[in-house]
Amino acid sequence: MSNTTKNQTAILKKLGIDQLNAMQLEAQTVIPEQDEIVLLSPTGTGKTLAFLLPICSSIDPKLQEVQVLILAPSRELAIQIEQVTRSMGAGFKTNVVYGGRHFSKDKIDLQHPPAILIGTPGRLADHIRRGTFSVDHIHTLILDEFDKSLEIGFADDMQEIMYALPAVNKRILTSATQEVEIPHFAHLSDPHYINYLGDGITKLAIKAIISPKKDKLDTLVDALCHLGNQPGIIFCNFKDSIQRVSDYLHHKNIPHGCFYGGLEQKDRERALIKFRNGSHQLIIATDLAARGLDIPEIKFIIHYHLPLKEQEFIHRNGRTARMHQEGTAFVLQWAEETLPDFIGSPPIETLNAAPVPSPPEWKTIFISGGRRDKISKGDIAGLCFKQGKLEKGDLGIIELKPDCAFAAVRASKVKQLVRTINNLRIKKRKVRVTEI
Repeated sequence: MSNTTKNQTAILKKLGIDQLNAMQLEAQTVIPEQDEIVLLSPTGTGKTLAFLLPICSSIDPKLQEVQVLILAPSRELAIQIEQVTRSMGAGFKTNVVYGGRHFSKDKIDLQHPPAILIGTPGRLADHIRRGTFSVDHIHTLILDEFDKSLEIGFADDMQEIMYALPAVNKRILTSATQEVEIPHFAHLSDPHYINYLGDGITKLAIKAIISPKKDKLDTLVDALCHLGNQPGIIFCNFKDSIQRVSDYLHHKNIPHGCFYGGLEQKDRERALIKFRNGSHQLIIATDLAARGLDIPEIKFIIHYHLPLKEQEFIHRNGRTARMHQEGTAFVLQWAEETLPDFIGSPPIETLNAAPVPSPPEWKTIFISGGRRDKISKGDIAGLCFKQGKLEKGDLGIIELKPDCAFAAVRASKVKQLVRTINNLRIKKRKVRVTEI
């Protein structure tokens, strides 16, 4: 067994993955051998791991410079890639930079250059202009969800970055969209395609829910009661609509989170954290949440507003029935509304009367210390179990950030826990603990 195979086996064990899927296996063969790769695969099939595994094998551990640059269209996707990279435990320094974050924090992180640098195109282009890090040793460039970056206006930044990298000899572009156009500035002369979009979502059911009124709020509540305690996303076309839907769900005592571009970055991150750890079963979102976010086990999505384009419909639906799991996309349709041709005529779901879904079993706590303070997930678990007196099963998912951490706690235990451990010390650092 080669060292590369041994390392990959160890990484998969850390990630709790028994075996790679067909797309990931093909990527392990193709990426080391080809210089130009276009990886096409549905959302949720593990493209991040597919390119990270072989790329880690190309990094020189003795070289203290940026060697791999990864561009992502959104802050959330950039952060997600960083989290996957750290979870792999490959031993390489990794950092993420993005707009909306203090530039001074970036500069501190980059004083000791990471082997892998991840970021949004605008922020990375800014760093390159300022010479914050050396570009002379970057041999691999990855444009993740590149068509989304182009769609939202990053073309000039992407082009500037690509022209500024003198040593790049491997380019990888990924997308979840069929028939994407490769930008001319990518300089791909004869790319090798890894295309699994034909494998698509095989266990997705599409159904219509009929609203007797043009205002669909009451029907939405009836649908959520009918669906019960399952994780799902409600898609709206506009952020103002999200606020209106959110206010109505609050009025009906249905807990949820919100996710859209107008939110502060902190609020967007916390909405996703609470959704991932089960503190929220529902999230109301614009199409910003339709691509690139790692939100596992979505059982359904609801098109509260009809998508305007077929690609939006496909990407929204791609949030459920992921990795060969089952899921349902519900189209909330006013009785007098005509569906676009790309939706067709889905079968109608009959709603059964049911009570409002019960509140989630989990709440989320914020801890004012993170990786920079040498705090680990084990330290946080120790604080909660030893000083906080939690029992096994009372502590859920812990997410560690550079300067803070979040943990899911059994709802019935959270207030007592916060009272007990707030202002205690972890690794000689006094931390604030609050419920969010």
